Amino acid sequence: MATSPAAAPPRRVVICGGGVVGACTAYFLSTHAASPTVPTLVEKSSPACAASGKAGGFLALDWCDKTPALSALARASFALHRRLAATLDGGSAYGFRPVHTLSICLPTDPDPAAAAAAAASPLLPAWVDPAASAAPPRELGTTDTTAQVHPGFFTKAVLAASGAEVVIGEAERVVVRDGRVAGVVVRGRGEVDADAVVLALVPWSGRFEMVREVFDVSGLKAHSIVLRPREPENITPHALFLSYQPEPGAKMLDPEVYPRPTGEVYICGMTKDEEVPDDPETITGEPDSIAMLHKIAGRVSGQLKREEGAEVVAEQACYLPCTDDGLPVIGEMPGVKGCYVATGHSCWGILNAPATGAALAELILDGDAKIVDLAPFSPARFLKKKSKRGV
Repeated sequence: MATSPAAAPPRRVVICGGGVVGACTAYFLSTHAASPTVPTLVEKSSPACAASGKAGGFLALDWCDKTPALSALARASFALHRRLAATLDGGSAYGFRPVHTLSICLPTDPDPAAAAAAAASPLLPAWVDPAASAAPPRELGTTDTTAQVHPGFFTKAVLAASGAEVVIGEAERVVVRDGRVAGVVVRGRGEVDADAVVLALVPWSGRFEMVREVFDVSGLKAHSIVLRPREPENITPHALFLSYQPEPGAKMLDPEVYPRPTGEVYICGMTKDEEVPDDPETITGEPDSIAMLHKIAGRVSGQLKREEGAEVVAEQACYLPCTDDGLPVIGEMPGVKGCYVATGHSCWGILNAPATGAALAELILDGDAKIVDLAPFSPARFLKKKSKRGV
């Protein structure tokens, strides 16, 4: 029996969203072995203006292993990060480097005995105050299993390498004709024709009606500060995951500290559920959250105390995209041929962007993703849940 010829891959791909997932999708579309396709990327503000420029950039090989679907995505993406770093000179271009990763419990009150035990540990970096540890630190990752990038530099480097045409403007809606994507309407520019459209707008993906009808994506507001220590040459590549109770009975906090090869140190950890604003450029941090991060930074190291000469580079916030079931959404939208979505990566967006972009490029150009199984991430999974609830 004769078989129908395979459909030609789309040649006009429009990506909505200039964050790390959109940039990686553009890169893997343009470097596809059989059908390299340079896309158009539409970004409302500027590339990496939101979470992709304000995240920590921590990468881990096996931290998602408790969730099999996420484990496959993370492991594939960790390997791609190494490959991209070799191809794009990531060490120089965007601060890619392996790191040691430690768990440290900050004491609520000074404990000289605990400080002495911490000081005796060979794991404690010299720039970390021994009084900052209520017990000897624990190793969470080695240079084989954990690494980092500067997320903003990474996003921009990958986007530049893709050769994508970047259009600054707001994508207002996806044009659909006869059940198939036909283009994107961009405010002030009109309709941009497309054979395929990728919605990679982190929590703003939910502004599109076709997305809202299938699943919910919310934003978790995450705060961070960036400091330049007085002696940056003395700060070693150790990522710190902290546990801290500010006072007895208070909520436990889980701040994170990431020294960067630029000489800066990134500290994050204060989050809250909050409505996502329309414009990412208007996002500012809550004063109380920023103040707590400065307090924690000063507890970790005298190098990070403002009063002892640390320079404040940034005090900021961003929104992490979250879904109801905790898994990202990656795949073709139900009922709309040629419309794809990638969002909901939560705190693992920088880690998982390369495999997400590579899988989407395969799905769009080959008709099937081979680098990772996208079935667990399909937006269609929410249709089944809504059907069970009678929605």
